[in-house]
Amino acid sequence: MSDHELVARAQGGDHAAFGQLVDEHRGAVFRAAMAVLGSPSEADEAAQDAFVAAYRQLGSFKGAASFKTWLLAIAWRRALDHRRRLRSRWRRFVSGEGVGYELWPAGGPSPERQLIDTRLGGDVRRLVNGLPERLRSPLLLAASGDHTYEEMAVILGKRVGTVKWQVSEARRLLRERLATLGYGDE
Repeated sequence: MSDHELVARAQGGDHAAFGQLVDEHRGAVFRAAMAVLGSPSEADEAAQDAFVAAYRQLGSFKGAASFKTWLLAIAWRRALDHRRRLRSRWRRFVSGEGVGYELWPAGGPSPERQLIDTRLGGDVRRLVNGLPERLRSPLLLAASGDHTYEEMAVILGKRVGTVKWQVSEARRLLRERLATLGYGDE
């Protein structure tokens, strides 16, 4: 059954039809939330919030965009809201930047490679977080690899050309800033 048919059935009160829509789009919604939040548990919570919101707003879905695009727009906004709440909580309890760590599997990369990768990953995260919101959101959405520029434009409420420029500009700034930190093209 197509999304269009499932939406029509769900709008008519068929809970199983909405469940099928959830099953079909769960991965894309999770990946969009993950692009914003970077934490699987937080992304899962934001994805669940998005599905609840979509169910409540299902009557307002008119089909101007595909159901998937409409749902991803909801998921993106929910994830951004979730990130704002998380930052607010951390600001209340923690002063300064938090320190993260990663576990490396036995037999994995050498300690030197681990250090370089950890530093690079931390620098990239810091630089991405330092981008203006108007550049950061399109970049994170593009980095998920799940969306066309047209879908991203709908999700972000912007024109396709604007989204393409913002992604390009964010990448240019990151390359520039990484180069100043000593990361060259290897």
